[in-house]
Amino acid sequence: MQIFGRKKLNKDSIVLHEKQDFAEMTRAGQVAAKILDDLCDQVEPGVRTIDLEHFIIDKIEEYGVESATMGYRGYQHASCISVNHVVCHGIPSQKSLSSGDILNIDVTIILNGWFGDSSRMYIAGKPSIRALRLIQVAHDALMIGLDSIRPGKTFGDLGWTIQQFAHSHRMSVVRDFCGHGIGRSFHAEPNVLHFGRPGTGPVFEEGMFFTVEPMINLGRPGTRLLPDGWTAVTRDRSLSAQFEHTIGVTSTGIEIFTLSPENRFYPTNFQLRAKNSH
Repeated sequence: MQIFGRKKLNKDSIVLHEKQDFAEMTRAGQVAAKILDDLCDQVEPGVRTIDLEHFIIDKIEEYGVESATMGYRGYQHASCISVNHVVCHGIPSQKSLSSGDILNIDVTIILNGWFGDSSRMYIAGKPSIRALRLIQVAHDALMIGLDSIRPGKTFGDLGWTIQQFAHSHRMSVVRDFCGHGIGRSFHAEPNVLHFGRPGTGPVFEEGMFFTVEPMINLGRPGTRLLPDGWTAVTRDRSLSAQFEHTIGVTSTGIEIFTLSPENRFYPTNFQLRAKNSH
């Protein structure tokens, strides 16, 4: 164990946080999750993704937090909005959503120096059966992966669990992007791969904070980067879906910092609620 200032690093240079840090991360994670909850009623056909971006900026100001992405490595937005075959890092634009579009919205905020990072899927109008199936598998891949995390297991175990689940549904896991360590910094060790071999990679230890954010494609796993330098799309233009939680490893398992306060993490939950309210 190495200690740099107040940070404790394990042999893999991964920060091991103190118990009181869990409360700080929960507060940050809950703001990010609340913003994503608030967005549920905004996503519909005809809405521009830049309108969703402006809504997010207003909520960031309302909740008294900072955007982690505005100005980060030159990025100029408070969200990434990735529609249909966009895998990640989609830039908000003037383009309007069409009925049947599926989209991932990713928001990271800073509260008292701590980073809250989460993303989830949304649906504009009525999606195809294939899109719904993809969203379900992407959601379940994340949650099954999270269930596999506990001290003594490895990051390879996590990646293998997600990969095997996706492959069992004849879908693929994107390999070009990964989760990351987080806490008082946006990106830190370790890189969290969503594929792997059991028993490989660093061992989970109590106090690790990181994101798990598998990107699942209906087609092949390959991606390409658009000329804007940010937007990643599927090479075969197949649909892609992603869910992301920020978690901390405890003595027995994990604590999820970015749970939805209104149980709106999975899109069917809020779509059915809206339908039943009429």
